Amino acid sequence: MASSSSYNSPCAACKFLRRKCLPGCIFAPYFPPEEPQKFANVHKIFGASNVTKLLNELLPHQREHAVTSLAYEAEARVRDPVYGCVGDISVLQRQVQRLQRELDSANADLLRYACNEIPPPSLPVPPAMTTSIQQMPQRSFSARFGNEGSGFYRPSPTTYSFPYSLPWTDTPSDDNNERGCGGGGNL
Repeated sequence: MASSSSYNSPCAACKFLRRKCLPGCIFAPYFPPEEPQKFANVHKIFGASNVTKLLNELLPHQREHAVTSLAYEAEARVRDPVYGCVGDISVLQRQVQRLQRELDSANADLLRYACNEIPPPSLPVPPAMTTSIQQMPQRSFSARFGNEGSGFYRPSPTTYSFPYSLPWTDTPSDDNNERGCGGGGNL
């Protein structure tokens, strides 16, 4: 990034500190004059002398990442003085946990639909399909519910037949007992 002193305009840091921006200004590559609020937040939270010391201790290729991190933390601290970016991280972690629960529920529903335990609500089974399904060769197996290692096996009271491959397996229907519905396959 070119020094802002070549444009005869001081960098955001020197402008904020009301000093002359020299050609070797350590702030110039990271605080352009177009982003004055970025340095204002960093200065308010960390102080200009601390940022100067930090940037001088780092290798030149590490400075941009450090300034990005400082600017993010400073902006988060200005928005939320108590938690800062930790509050943002907590919100995102709760969102990931909620979405994981929804995904687990959707996978469980998919497993139940694939095992014909409950018909999909939007697709009623016509009577003609019921008779053709009853004429197919039947296979019995147990369905596994729960996460790997913590689930339980529930013996199936009825028999099931899969003349097709399940969407999460690439194997023919003969292997569905080991993978998919019967043997605790990977969902």
